[in-house]
Amino acid sequence: MLERMGCGWLVLSESKRLLKWNAAAETILAGCDDSHDPPTDLSAALRSLIAGVPTHFVPGSLSWIVIRNAGDRPVILDEEGVVTPDRSIILALLDRQARNGPNPQTLQKMFGLTGAETHLALRLARGDAPLEIAERTRLSRTTIRTQLASLFAKTETRRQAELVALLGRISVLP
Repeated sequence: MLERMGCGWLVLSESKRLLKWNAAAETILAGCDDSHDPPTDLSAALRSLIAGVPTHFVPGSLSWIVIRNAGDRPVILDEEGVVTPDRSIILALLDRQARNGPNPQTLQKMFGLTGAETHLALRLARGDAPLEIAERTRLSRTTIRTQLASLFAKTETRRQAELVALLGRISVLP
């Protein structure tokens, strides 16, 4: 599920040796690396990311490392009461800048959207404003408003914020 959300994950042994990771973790750590080269050593990239941040990863725990912007110190949140049977440490990496949108085919199947409506929904999910979308796509404001009204009807939402929240929740689906 974390992979679908665009979250990276790392599994460390009780002695804090890197055991497993996903592709999103590699991407996130590469984006945080100051040398602009993909990190060849994920352990070193992780140490570099959390350098200067007080951390104490407890064996058998889950910790979230939230990356605000490249170069900023991350925020580390520890979940208490989460225990892994083998006392491994799970680190979830959440890059606030990364945006994974919903799958276009899933949107079309769920709501019966047209290609144009799907494109508009994806742009809204990325944070683009309707007027900005109209300018970039060289469509009239009226066309975008008409498509937006159709999106509201098909998704049973009433406001743009409600639609964007729904699209965010749907982004975890295949």
